[in-house]
Amino acid sequence: MTNKHGFRIVRNILTIFRREFASYFAAPLAYVFIVIFLVLAGVLTFFGGSFFERGQDDLRSFFNFHPWLYLVLIPALSMRLWAEERKSGTIELFLTLPIRMIEAVIGKFLAAWCFAGIALALTFPFWLTVNYLGHPDNGVILASYLGSFLMAGAFLAIGACVSAATKNQVIAFVITAALAFVLTVSGTPVLLGMMQGWAPEPLIRAVAAMSFIGHFTAIGRGVLDLRDVAYFASIIVAFLCANAIVVDLTKAD
Repeated sequence: MTNKHGFRIVRNILTIFRREFASYFAAPLAYVFIVIFLVLAGVLTFFGGSFFERGQDDLRSFFNFHPWLYLVLIPALSMRLWAEERKSGTIELFLTLPIRMIEAVIGKFLAAWCFAGIALALTFPFWLTVNYLGHPDNGVILASYLGSFLMAGAFLAIGACVSAATKNQVIAFVITAALAFVLTVSGTPVLLGMMQGWAPEPLIRAVAAMSFIGHFTAIGRGVLDLRDVAYFASIIVAFLCANAIVVDLTKAD
């Protein structure tokens, strides 16, 4: 019975995943998103990050801009996850399917995360380029890709939760970007410096520990510390649970 129950949960999640994932490529939005992501990644790497001028056989100039790319592009991807369903009124029909709320939430999230992963994977020419030009530490690059993928998932989980709380996609975009910005800059020297002198040390450490950039940078050094992976995983789980609660509370609106 337990195995049958588990199989049914996985089947329901995969059903929602396939439905949502196919919808991305049924509209030009998906291709626009991928093209913009790849173009901005290239411009920021070669011009903003001075890839050739640095003379280093690594992809640090490429990954350094990922938090800021996601800060703009991931909210644009996540804003439609639930807001569109609520605005069109199809959310009630969607939730009449023989699935549980959390299964729908996970299925939608995984589809968006997989789509973001495809956009990230299409940056592989950067990896090929740096291997052609030098002898980089590919283990560090692989860890950076993993960290970037986890960070994208955290951004998406936040965006999905916000999208469920409003029918307006623009509002969902703005609120998601604002929340993501706070979590991104929370550990930067500028913010921590502003807190010095008036904030207690435990609060400063807590704020620093919330930084997306801090945990992403730590993974990008090539050392997969369980604390960094657990941080992104906890953000994803917490906001997906909140997402399910918000959808349940607002589905009748």
